[in-house]
Amino acid sequence: MGYVDGFVASVPTARRADFVAHAQAMGQMFKEHGAISVVDCWGDDVPEGKLTSFPMAVQCKPDETVVFSWINWPSRQTRDEAWQKMMADPRMQNAAEPPFDGKRLIYGGFAVVSTV
Repeated sequence: MGYVDGFVASVPTARRADFVAHAQAMGQMFKEHGAISVVDCWGDDVPEGKLTSFPMAVQCKPDETVVFSWINWPSRQTRDEAWQKMMADPRMQNAAEPPFDGKRLIYGGFAVVSTV
């Protein structure tokens, strides 16, 4: 089975175009380094929770929107090698700051155990 990197972040709503440009540039690099697919989503129906929620998890402010992204990899090995290559890629060294607060970014790697 494959491997998935997942991300949740809070982006200033006024910076949607900046987020899209950032996501497309990063997605292209991930694909060049072996990703099967990269999906970036802009929150549209993301309710506030009482105990837990995406907005609560990333401390979403009133002028921000939650984004949800994932990268599909054929294997963890491909993913690990790709991340090493990405960190050495000059485009990463010269990239502008992402249009979100990285301290509030949620990230995790997941082994795929089921697909339908």
